[in-house]
Amino acid sequence: MGSLFKKDRREELVRRVRTLRPDSARRWGRMTPNQAVCHLSDSFKGILGDRPVRPRPGGLRVRVARFLAFSTPMPWPKGVRTTAEMDAERGGSSPSDFEVDVQELESLIQRFADTDGRGLAPHHVWGSLSRGEWGRYGYRHVDHHLRQFSVD
Repeated sequence: MGSLFKKDRREELVRRVRTLRPDSARRWGRMTPNQAVCHLSDSFKGILGDRPVRPRPGGLRVRVARFLAFSTPMPWPKGVRTTAEMDAERGGSSPSDFEVDVQELESLIQRFADTDGRGLAPHHVWGSLSRGEWGRYGYRHVDHHLRQFSVD
């Protein structure tokens, strides 16, 4: 399973990010490619402590989903609505110049990787994660949205 803390997997993911285009066809969901880039950036900003994100209540369902999301290769569900703070239409960052937004995402991916899983804010849904879970989360979240736009 991929991890953003593994240099080869991170570089592969960044290469894929660079192939995304503003007009890439969407397979599912409502986001445009630029909105997805901003969504991913907002997510990393929340984890890195750059953007406030309100925690969501957990529970058994979240614990089961967390196990499946970070311990199995099962694809993440498609079309799940994101939180308002990370949705460009409901309070997240608005897209600007696509290339600038992609460069910011690349920078945030590297900043996240540089933490090596230390000093990160708890995830607003998943809570505190282990180093391995953080690495898999970062990789799988970006991968999920690249697949949304056929950047497999």
